[in-house]
Amino acid sequence: MTAHNLIAYDIPALTVEQTGRDAFHMLNDYHVKHLPVLEDGKLVGILSEEDVFNHKLYEPISSYDFSLLRRFAVMENEHIFEVMRVMGDHRLTVIPVTDAEGNYLGLISQNDLLRYFASTASFTDPGAVMVLEMNRRDYSLGTIAHIIESEDVIILSSFVTSSNDDPEMVEVTIKVNRHDISRVIASLERHEYEVKHTFSNIENANVMTERYESLMNYLNM
Repeated sequence: MTAHNLIAYDIPALTVEQTGRDAFHMLNDYHVKHLPVLEDGKLVGILSEEDVFNHKLYEPISSYDFSLLRRFAVMENEHIFEVMRVMGDHRLTVIPVTDAEGNYLGLISQNDLLRYFASTASFTDPGAVMVLEMNRRDYSLGTIAHIIESEDVIILSSFVTSSNDDPEMVEVTIKVNRHDISRVIASLERHEYEVKHTFSNIENANVMTERYESLMNYLNM
């Protein structure tokens, strides 16, 4: 999945000819805090709510100091993980997408990005979740998968996060297709893996499904 696949064509960009008032209304209409600004089809920068409030509403955007505008963007062929990194690092609600020549193609919204991950990360599939904690140098997804799959269990999704307390430690979150994971846990512990948390009962699964449905309803508003 690349950036091009998630472009939201229903959210327009601003042009330098428009005013702060235009920008204010568009930010509110599309429920975002940032919008790209274009001049002759090229990206000038990303306008924020704060930028608008720092100027008079009737002033054209062309009168703004463009050197102060954020200039972050992603290429159309970049992976969705890079899109997520840029948006997260710079706390953007939208990220412009450009081609190799720098032409503006569209934008990706925070909601569309969240919707994509929510619909592709097996959130609603039945099963249990376990969190393993280990030293970074001991992490091997192949080894962990072999142990889990030897118990006739299928891994639905997994991801790795760094520990906030110790940069040398990681947490591996794994979702599998079974609710009863007692044999899996025992097998992992025999191989000296620390199972830090588990979420495996039907009640939790129903709660997760309800939360997923609530999230999707919110994003579709």
